Amino acid sequence: VPSAWHAPPPRFICRAHLTVLPPELWIHLAVVACGNRLEETLVMLKSAVLFSHRKIQFHIFTEDSLKPEFDKQLRQWPDSYTKKFEHRIYPITFSVGNPQEWKKLFKPCAAQRLFLPVILKDVDSLLYVDTDVLFLRPVDDIWKLLRLFNSTQLAAMAPEHEIPKIGWYSRFARHPFYGSAGVNSGVMLMNLTRIRSTQFKNSMIPTGLAWEDMLYPLYQKYKNAITWGDQDLLNIIFYFNPECLYVFPCQWNYRPDHCMYGSNCREAEHEGVSVLHGNRGVYHDDKQPTFKALYEAIRDFPFQDNLFQSMYYPLQLKFLETVHTLCGRIPQVFLKQIEKTMKRAYEKHVIIHVGPNQMH
Repeated sequence: VPSAWHAPPPRFICRAHLTVLPPELWIHLAVVACGNRLEETLVMLKSAVLFSHRKIQFHIFTEDSLKPEFDKQLRQWPDSYTKKFEHRIYPITFSVGNPQEWKKLFKPCAAQRLFLPVILKDVDSLLYVDTDVLFLRPVDDIWKLLRLFNSTQLAAMAPEHEIPKIGWYSRFARHPFYGSAGVNSGVMLMNLTRIRSTQFKNSMIPTGLAWEDMLYPLYQKYKNAITWGDQDLLNIIFYFNPECLYVFPCQWNYRPDHCMYGSNCREAEHEGVSVLHGNRGVYHDDKQPTFKALYEAIRDFPFQDNLFQSMYYPLQLKFLETVHTLCGRIPQVFLKQIEKTMKRAYEKHVIIHVGPNQMH
C-alpha cells in the first residue's frame, strides 16, 4: 500500500460495516420477465447484487410458470449475497383496458411497467429496468440521481439517440415524442409518489388526467401509430409533459446503437459505461461480441470468487477477440466502470475484513 495512503480509524470502519438500513432507505428495483427471459433476468439481478452497497428490494413481475424457478434460483445464491436483497414476485396484471391487448403490446408483458405506480402503492421511488440490462457499477449510483430531480420531475430516462438525424423517432415516428430524438424506457427511474399525485396534460381532454386514467385512452388514440409499444406511450406522455422528465446521460443506458455506427455516447467515453442495455438480443448472438462477453462474464462468475481473477481478467482477454468490431474498438469504455467498481470492492473487503493494521 503506498505510504501516502492512510486507512481510516477502525472505529469508523466497524460502524459503517454494521449499519442496518431501515426499509425506507432500500433501493427498489423492478423487472418484468415473460417467455424465455428467466436466465437474462437472473443475470441482471446478479449484476445488481454483485456491486451494490445498500439493500435492494426486487419486484419481479412474471408469468405463473416462471415464479417457482425465480424463487428457487434466488434462494440458492450464497448467504453473503442473499442478505443484500429481498425479493417479491407478482403476477402480470393490467388494471385498466383489455389485459390481452396490453399483454401483446410490443414484447410479451412489457406494458406491465406502465402500471407499476398503480400496483406498487406502498413504494415511493423505483428503478425499472428491462431484463437485458446489466449494472457495471453499484445500483446505488443511479439511485442517487433521484436527488437531482427538481420540483416537477417525476421520472428519468436516457435519450433514445444522441444524434437526431440518425435516430429512429426523428426519422420514422408517426406520433409525438419527447425532445429531438425521443427517450428509451429500458432504464427508468420513477418517483411513484409524484406520479400518483400528478394530473398529466394530454391530447384527449383539456384538463389533466391521473396516470392510471390516461393509459388506456392514450393507447386507444395512438395504437395504430406506435411501433415500440409502451416506450412510445411514455414518449407521448412526456411530449405533453416535458417538465416532468429528468434526462440522464447515455452512460446509464448504453446500447449497441451507441457504438455500432461509431462511438456516439460522449459520457461513456469519459466516464465508462455505467448500465449496459443489450437490446436487439445481442447477448445471445454474435453480432456484438463485446456485449455478449460482458453478459457471459457476469453470468458465469462464481459468486464467492475473486472479482479481478474470475471476472475482470477473463473479460480483458475476451475483449481482445472483439477489437475487429466497431464496439470492440473501444474496450476501455466498457471496462472503465467495472474496473473502478472492483477496485472499490477490493479495497473495502481488505480494509473491513483484513483490517488496516494487517495491511502491508
